[in-house]
Amino acid sequence: MAVGQRQGFWLGFLAYLSWGFFPLYWPLLAPAGPVEILAHRIFWSLAAVIGLVVVARRWSYLRAVTRKQLGFIAVGALTIGMNWGMYIYGVTSGQVVETALGYFINPLVTILLGVVFLGERLRPAQWLGLAIALAAVVELTFDYGRLPWLALTLAFSFGTYGLMKKKANIGSAEGLALESAALTPLAIGYLVYLHVTGHGTFGYAGWGNALLLIGTGVITAIPLLLFGAAATRVPLITLGLLQYMVPTIQFVIGLVVFHEQMSTARWVGFGLVWLALVVITTESLVARRTGPRRVVRPEPELV
Repeated sequence: MAVGQRQGFWLGFLAYLSWGFFPLYWPLLAPAGPVEILAHRIFWSLAAVIGLVVVARRWSYLRAVTRKQLGFIAVGALTIGMNWGMYIYGVTSGQVVETALGYFINPLVTILLGVVFLGERLRPAQWLGLAIALAAVVELTFDYGRLPWLALTLAFSFGTYGLMKKKANIGSAEGLALESAALTPLAIGYLVYLHVTGHGTFGYAGWGNALLLIGTGVITAIPLLLFGAAATRVPLITLGLLQYMVPTIQFVIGLVVFHEQMSTARWVGFGLVWLALVVITTESLVARRTGPRRVVRPEPELV
């Protein structure tokens, strides 16, 4: 693995580790509702990343962004805003396990987007691992007895966001700054409306609550900056596999901290996911050890 890809792997690892523990933060923001939390998250994320851009003196990189890149960034802003909102709603409404299901499905979506839109290819053992993971997702879905719309929305919104980050291919700080700036007018408008109508909580629920709402910018910016840096260094397939960390941590939090029920079927599904990870990890280690001695003929492109 090249130095840049190795760095990208660890950046992605830290990003997903941080996201895995997010369910512990959002309940602390009560009595603020999900939409108000989302608005604060957008606004304070912009403030945090602007500070980073100023300190790093990266304004020139913002001016160099092209219209094509802005198009990808705009789509990315909409999809990450949707992802943030649905995730906050899921955690604050006691559906941590279903949000975790969304992030079990998400790597499959990410890998599919990489294959379809970026021409990335999988080896046979990787297909086997993904098939096992897909079986786990299907079983967990049937265990709910209904269409997991929350999980599916999280999976497809973040998968699309990852693709847009890859297509835009700009610095992580600049990308997050532009994404947050695109959403901030809506966020400010909603916060003003809340305070005019007397429904806002910022400044009225104690300083601790206000500081925690401001902190949403910091905890949002750090893992997204790590993810943005990783997305330009490693294939989407690698990012897709790393994403299994998030639902694994969330399932444990849902069980141990929030005491959500875990049926036998869910434990079986969880075991299948770990089996898939063992298959894929073993294949990757073998491929890394034998890859340099292997000559690969490029396949013809489909027209």
